Order: sequence, then structure tokens, then C-alpha cells
Amino acid sequence: MSFERTLEKLKILADAAKYDVSCSSSGSKRTNKNKGLGDSTGMGICHSYTEDGRCVSLLKILLTNYCIFDCAYCVTRKSNDVKRAAFKVQEVVDLTINFYRRNYIEGLFLSSGIFKSADYTMERLVAVAKKLRLEENFNGYIHLKSIPGASDELMREAGLYADRLSVNIEIPTKSGLKLLAPDKNFEDFIKPMEKVKNEIIQYKSEKKLIKSTPKYAPGGQSTQMIVGASGENDFQILKTAEHYYKNFNLKRVYYSGYVPISYDNRLPAIGSEVPMLRENRLYQSDWLTRFYGFQTNEIVNLNHQNLDLDIDPKLSWALRNLHEFPVDINKASKRMLARIPGVGMKSVAKILMARKYRRLNWDHLKKIGIAFNRAQYFLVCDSPQFERRDLTAAKLKGLILQNSKSKYEQMLSPQLNLFDK
Repeated sequence: MSFERTLEKLKILADAAKYDVSCSSSGSKRTNKNKGLGDSTGMGICHSYTEDGRCVSLLKILLTNYCIFDCAYCVTRKSNDVKRAAFKVQEVVDLTINFYRRNYIEGLFLSSGIFKSADYTMERLVAVAKKLRLEENFNGYIHLKSIPGASDELMREAGLYADRLSVNIEIPTKSGLKLLAPDKNFEDFIKPMEKVKNEIIQYKSEKKLIKSTPKYAPGGQSTQMIVGASGENDFQILKTAEHYYKNFNLKRVYYSGYVPISYDNRLPAIGSEVPMLRENRLYQSDWLTRFYGFQTNEIVNLNHQNLDLDIDPKLSWALRNLHEFPVDINKASKRMLARIPGVGMKSVAKILMARKYRRLNWDHLKKIGIAFNRAQYFLVCDSPQFERRDLTAAKLKGLILQNSKSKYEQMLSPQLNLFDK
């Protein structure tokens, strides 16, 4: 096949893959051995940034954008009039190796439309990973998209060659999926997830007894939900995420704001704004439950079903729970320190260490690096003043917004400050 045709395929299938955001390699470590090619470490990939500021990337493509399904929200649905293409297994292998040798990428993220059947598609995805590992001795990062409905045998084989697997549940609720993708069966998403979860558990158990046990999906599994396509509120979305974290031991749940691509009256009209800020708030909430000790019901519940867009979810919780404050920075538990707006987990660790040696005051806290414009209203320290005084939640919110800046400031008035600490 000509070089020009391969480039044409790459353009089509790389563009079609851009809607899938579930491509972090966190948690995987595959050491280079036998003078092989590549080395996968536990770091973000696909134009993500590591803690030291280094940008890393991967080849992110579809095996094909042909699909037997007609999901209303999907650009590759069978009824959509788009240019179609499909890679052969060897073509993907060659592209990955050639791109890696030129230092363009550090790994592969491979997804696909479903053609013929789930097993037929999954078999080819696995074949790519298998060829890379066994024939090319490639030890770089590989993330395979698990195809809903694929057999247990194929899912087991996939995990032996891939660092991470993911099944995108796409729509957060069964009713939403039935509305927008009536041909799909919700249980088909659950089956491969369950298989991967059980295989990972079995691998970890066997590894304790036999050190040479072959690795199985060392980066775990993840999923992705589309936000804003089917009308779910944030409470429903975050409760769905909580369910998958708890029952399938997921590493990550990704949230993708729906990009209008269809004139279907079941969906937001073309030209509607992509809910980027809402997506960001969901990620912040996800972070709070995973690392800050919050429960989902504290962030959203039946009385507060949608996240505030003008303030971050931790600040929103604090303003609804002013009775918990002020927090004495020199006495409070780790749990309460982490709940102070503007205080991140790194700052919490620094505070716990520093207060072993002295009582902390405002100057110490500023040097530690807390977001002072928010935190000052929610804590007391070894300084006499307490900034909140008798301010109401509404007045506090106004003061904080007045002194905050955000990359999303054009979307809202007044300005807001993102929670990123």
C-alpha cells in the first residue's frame, strides 16, 4: 500500500480518535528487557504532563471508523456520512514502531469502531498488541480499548499484552443509553469490566506466590462518560462514577463534554456550547472523592444535584457547611485540613510536618503555599485575626470571587477561581 494512502488513513483515524479522552498511563511500569524497544513507566501519556513538567505523548488512533452501531452521539455511527478507513494489523504495528524510533511517541492508544462483531474487532486489537510485544519486543506503553461484548478469552489475552484496558460506558445511565443507542445492551459494557477486574485480582494473588506470574493489565482499567448528551444531572453522573470505582476497582473515570456533531433532536443542537466548565467541575469532584476523603453525597445530593459552575466543589461544600469552620491549623486532623478551601494535599503534608516543631502563623502558611485568597476565611492559626468574622456564605462567596482569576473567566461573571490544590 502506498505511503500516501497510509497517511490518508492516519489522518482519518487519528481525527476520529480525538473524542476519546480516557488515555492516561498512570500506574503502569513495564521495564525494558532483553534489549527491547521502549520503556513504559508510571506517568501520564497522550500530551499529558508529568510532575516535572515533561510533556509525553502516544499514537492515538482507531483501528477503523467503520461501525455496525448507530449511536446518536458518535461521529463514527453507521448512518453518518464521513470518510471511512481501516488499518491492517501490521500497519498499526509498523506505524507505532516507526513513530517510536523517531521519538514522536512513547506508546500506543488503540481504539476502534465495531465492525462485524465485538469479538472480531477485539481479536484484531489484541493482535496489534501481541505483535508489538512478541515480534517487535516493544516494552512501551499500550492502552487497548475493550470492546463491549467481547469474550472472556479475548479480554484475558488483551490484559497480558496491554498496560491498561478501558471500556467506555459512554452514557451514565441505562435510560440515556437506551434513548441514544438503542441497539446497544448495557450488560455488554459490564461483562468485559468484570472479567478484567477478576483477572487483576487473580494476578495479584498469584504474584504473591509466584514472582514470575505474567503481568496482567498493570495500569488497571478505566472508563469514560459523555457529559451533556443525555440530560443526566451531576448527582447521577458522580454516583455512577462512584459505583464503578467501588465495584470494578477502576483507576480512573474520565468525563468528556459532549461536542455537538448531529442534527438529531435527541441531542443538543449543533452550535451549542461544549460543557467544558461542567466537565472541569466533575473532574475536581472526582479528585475530592479519590484523594481528599470526601463522599459523593457531600458534594452532590438530592438537595444539591448540580455542581456550582462559578466556584469549585470544595469551596461550595465549605460555604454550605460553615459550622465546620474555622479550622485551627495547629490542632486540626488531616481530614479537616484537607477540607479547607485553598489547601491541597501537598500543603496538608507540609502543615502536619511543620507544626511538629512550632505553632504556625499566617507567614508560615503563605510560605507553605496555600491559596490565601480562599483559605484565610476558613482557618485560624497563631495570629490574632480571623478573616471571616460574621460574614454570610453569600458575602464570603462574593469576596472570594472578587479576588479570583480563572482561565474560564470569559464563560462566567463574576470571575471564579478553579480548585487545583
